[in-house]
Amino acid sequence: MEQEHKSPSPKKRKIGFKITLIVIFSLILGAGAYGFSVYNSVAGTLKKTHEPLNRSESEQRVINLAAGDPISILLFGVDQREGDRGRPDSLILLTANPGDKSIKMVSIPRDTYTEIVGQGIKDKINHSYTYGGVDMSIKTIENFLDAPIDYYVEVNMDGFKDLVDAVGGVTVNNTLDFFYNGTNFPVGKLELNGEEALKYSRMRALDPQGDIGRQERQRKIIQGFIKEAVQLGTLTNYGSILEVIAKNVKTNLTFEELKDIQANYSITRHNLEQIQINGSGKEEKEVYYYIVPEEERTKLSKTIKKHLDIQ
Repeated sequence: MEQEHKSPSPKKRKIGFKITLIVIFSLILGAGAYGFSVYNSVAGTLKKTHEPLNRSESEQRVINLAAGDPISILLFGVDQREGDRGRPDSLILLTANPGDKSIKMVSIPRDTYTEIVGQGIKDKINHSYTYGGVDMSIKTIENFLDAPIDYYVEVNMDGFKDLVDAVGGVTVNNTLDFFYNGTNFPVGKLELNGEEALKYSRMRALDPQGDIGRQERQRKIIQGFIKEAVQLGTLTNYGSILEVIAKNVKTNLTFEELKDIQANYSITRHNLEQIQINGSGKEEKEVYYYIVPEEERTKLSKTIKKHLDIQ
């Protein structure tokens, strides 16, 4: 039997920050159907969450969102702790290409051993956030992937369950019958509330595919949000949704940029590919690291650059 975890907050961050980004996009997608007040409220919320990156013009790619240039967005699911800035429990790079109508989602293991740009050392990739916040993390991940990051969304995931409940839950087609932490998940169509979605996305040891199976369930939750979050019923509760976002999100995306993304990139949501980074675990002085072979990193870099139309 899988061990119950007394403190669920780190597990919340594995899936909830992906949903937060999708909800922001979905609110903009559906705002035209609901009215001017939604646009005003979303705009006001994003003013509170907006935090530009500290980098020069030469470090920033020129992106024409109106023309549908391929873009990359780094998602942080951050475990914030009292007295320090915390560290990401989840790191995911999304690339969106309207030309081939697709999104690629690269999950970056937080224990990946790599150079920390600006520190002159090698360490776990998520420690770059502890050393220098979002700016140092982005430079470190750009160096590791040898690929540019255009935008970021940082989420403090303490609001995960509230967010799921605020949008009315999520529907998934479950293919693995399992019982976890007091809840049964039979095969078939399931309607999950916030607490149930958290349990559904955190189970790993009972899955024959391990972490791969867990990531597949997380993807089902994401797809459920993409299908359902734009419905009018969700928008009637947009005030509660925006309140959760305002408290838990930071991003360099502006409202105008998000409107351009809604107009020119929404077609990419129908074709989502999840990419695993292959590597192996290694312990050094009782510290666990995830080692990614150079050939794997090169292959991954080529895949990302191709999707971004970078020669």
